Amino acid sequence: MRPLIDGRDVLAQIHPGGVSSCSRREWFGPAEAWPLSALEEPRRVELSNNDCYTGCCGGIFVTIHRRGDRVVWSSWQNTNDIRVPVPADVHFDAAQYDAELTRAVADTGWEEPVDTVARFVTQELVRSGWFERWDCVVDQVEPRREEPEGVEVYFSRRREASPHGPGFTFDLPVTSDVPAEEQARRLIDRITADDPRKTAEPL
Repeated sequence: MRPLIDGRDVLAQIHPGGVSSCSRREWFGPAEAWPLSALEEPRRVELSNNDCYTGCCGGIFVTIHRRGDRVVWSSWQNTNDIRVPVPADVHFDAAQYDAELTRAVADTGWEEPVDTVARFVTQELVRSGWFERWDCVVDQVEPRREEPEGVEVYFSRRREASPHGPGFTFDLPVTSDVPAEEQARRLIDRITADDPRKTAEPL
């Protein structure tokens, strides 16, 4: 997902070779947890990266802050290339801002079947809290569009969760001839049939 400001792709202007950090998988929880949600407490948010850890290879950051009926994007940083000018503070009407985030999250018209299955699986994992029961945390749920298509669920033990910690994965096949919701239900049943630390593949 790439944010547009007044119809302009600002990331294309200040980090043209970057990859958007706003992955769809981060938008399935409560609204206050969405990456671009505006809270009263200012938050520094990563907008783009170089398909790498930004502490190593840089990216674009902005601070998002709710001030009454306004949302402010300020303190822009371009750690990818400090020579490139960054935007000035941007002010949004808070009601319009919240409505646009809600609209974007609800827009599923672009999805292929594998995306829809991944969305259903993610939503159910968030709702059920299944991995938390086993002292684990879901790291990401990714659609795999290359043949054979599938959904990859990555998770790790909570106490060991880190970018370089040990983890596990479920590699779940997806087909185009079965309704997405039915496939998602089957995949969830497979994941929740037993202790996921025993049934998943170690990384």
